[in-house]
Amino acid sequence: MKVFCGRANPTTGSVEWLEEDEHYDYHQEIARSSYADMLHDKDRNMKYYQGIRAAVSRVKDRGQKALVLDIGTGTGLLSMMAVTAGADFCYAIEVFKPMADAAVKIVEKNGFSDKIKVINKHSTEVTVGPDGDLPCRANILITELFDTELIGEGALPSYEHAHRHLVQANCEAVPHRATVYAQLVESRRMWSWNKLFPIRVQTSRGERVIIPPLELERCPGAPSVCDIQLNQVSPADFTILSDVLPMFSVDFSKQVSSSAACHSRQFEPLVSGRAQVVLSWWDIEMDPEGKIKCTMAPFWAHSNPEELQWRDHWMQCVYFLPQEEPVVQGSALCLVAHHDDYCVWYSLQKTSPEKNERVHPVRPVCDCQAHLLWNRPRFGEINDRNRTEQYIQALRTVLKPDSVCLCVSDGSLLSMLAYHLGAEQVFTVENSAASHRLMKKIFRANHLEDKINIIEKRPELLTPADLEGKKVSLLLGEPFFTTSLLPWHNLYFWYVRTAVDQHLGPGAVVMPQAASLHVMVVEFRDLWQIRSPCGNCEGFDVRIMDDMIKRALDFRESKEAEPHPLWEYPCRSLSKPQQILTFDFRQPVPLQPVHAEGTIELRRGTAAGTPTVSRPCTSSTPHSTSECRWVVHRPSPTLWSSAPMLEISPWISHSQMRWTVGADPHLLRNKVEEGSGL
Repeated sequence: MKVFCGRANPTTGSVEWLEEDEHYDYHQEIARSSYADMLHDKDRNMKYYQGIRAAVSRVKDRGQKALVLDIGTGTGLLSMMAVTAGADFCYAIEVFKPMADAAVKIVEKNGFSDKIKVINKHSTEVTVGPDGDLPCRANILITELFDTELIGEGALPSYEHAHRHLVQANCEAVPHRATVYAQLVESRRMWSWNKLFPIRVQTSRGERVIIPPLELERCPGAPSVCDIQLNQVSPADFTILSDVLPMFSVDFSKQVSSSAACHSRQFEPLVSGRAQVVLSWWDIEMDPEGKIKCTMAPFWAHSNPEELQWRDHWMQCVYFLPQEEPVVQGSALCLVAHHDDYCVWYSLQKTSPEKNERVHPVRPVCDCQAHLLWNRPRFGEINDRNRTEQYIQALRTVLKPDSVCLCVSDGSLLSMLAYHLGAEQVFTVENSAASHRLMKKIFRANHLEDKINIIEKRPELLTPADLEGKKVSLLLGEPFFTTSLLPWHNLYFWYVRTAVDQHLGPGAVVMPQAASLHVMVVEFRDLWQIRSPCGNCEGFDVRIMDDMIKRALDFRESKEAEPHPLWEYPCRSLSKPQQILTFDFRQPVPLQPVHAEGTIELRRGTAAGTPTVSRPCTSSTPHSTSECRWVVHRPSPTLWSSAPMLEISPWISHSQMRWTVGADPHLLRNKVEEGSGL
């Protein structure tokens, strides 16, 4: 059966209705999952295997049968480990039906069907008894319910229910314990992802300062955790203010509570500074003695940095304090970790929570709307002084005393720059009510509510009356739109430019004037693992999972480029950056599709991905040196090789990759097709 899916085209702004398979959502979930990454996580797999062997042995040593409950079994890997370790029977719980079906096949293929029962239910729906899913309670509990924040996938409620209804008291648990760690730092770079900094503009009338509204300054920010590859953040980007603090632990072998709680640790700041950010990670101990440990610690806190395991399914966390606070070296403070059943957040207190009424058990949420409209990379982009200076310099070259500016970007400050730099009149278009309200607050805080006209409607619906009968002499955009997932989605600006053509005066300037699309073939040090087949995992055949992911990737949307913050993923270039398309915004969108093709000269290596960069005239391309450096605030799309890797012969110094790229002016569906090496 087929179903119709409505989908907004971020480039054209139109809604498209596409016919998809009825299991389309399932395929997307599988295609975008981290299953391959987890299976490639050698450290995780080995530690789980060691912990499972030890747990089964302890149960057997007591003269008991080893009955295992595996919650969130996925491929069934941990259950197969348990049976191999000597478990008498395993009950493998998997709520996601396509995954449960795959687990049944994988278990059968590996010859464990007589010892493993796959149950396609949520663990809270599993029953125990003569007519239940389990005949009796299990005495070994195995789970992998963790995310970067530890508890974000509902680990606490699942454990709480399992101990009450599914496992015996004092059961063995793998992992046995988890501990969350935190470290307080000062970081202007990371703080810029959460707050709006003042912007200073030198004008003919002196310096003007664009300030954030008081409501935005006081807002604690977005409630969700910021998960990143902390090992890729330069040590120069933050100052450590505290030692690594163990904040709280969870013993999974005993009854677990999902109730809200807070845990405080007193510490003395190592240096004076401004407390802004809490860096956090966790480790899990697979055995009661803590000898088998799997840690997410970054390199500076790792007991043996040379043994760091790369993984993308578990990273490290960045938490922003509600407000930055000054700290003095040696003056004792309390760092408080709060959590409910799914989320963690932090606060800094002068005394312990039981003595301080300022501790709030309710997690902070954004009440200024800016964090709902702008994501963290967008905050960083707006706060990037070098980027802002480029726009200021470009505006100075085109603005005249009689300029009438129309700014088209979501929640952009360009309209304020244009006004301060001397434009006679400035209009800004805000598509959504949320961005309209936010910009009104910012204009009001800067006493510009009567100077800049906000128009709340789609640009193609503009009328001469909206512009007070004036013709636009400068059409301005960053461009940035909240619907844009990939850089080329911001080509919506080109459609806007075409739609408002009738409102442009003779000789009107469009800024930016053009955009270009660049491509470069790279070899990722680690990121390839999220798409590479596993085949055999710790001695178990999981090719059924590989085939399942491959079939999911055959769907249309899964073949498209994926946005990745490439600064977090080290890679080296196998080719020079190559410009493959340009888009002239001075002219309306052409009626015919834009098309180009060619070849890229390759160096030795393994082509694991093809990052592409869409660039307006004021931004920069990646460096062409072998080790790639990327702009932090903009994700770059990655087009994966169709093999999962394209091997380039090591004894041939150069090879070629064919590419074809096209942009339909009305649908703008971009694709890059790799050819075989020549």
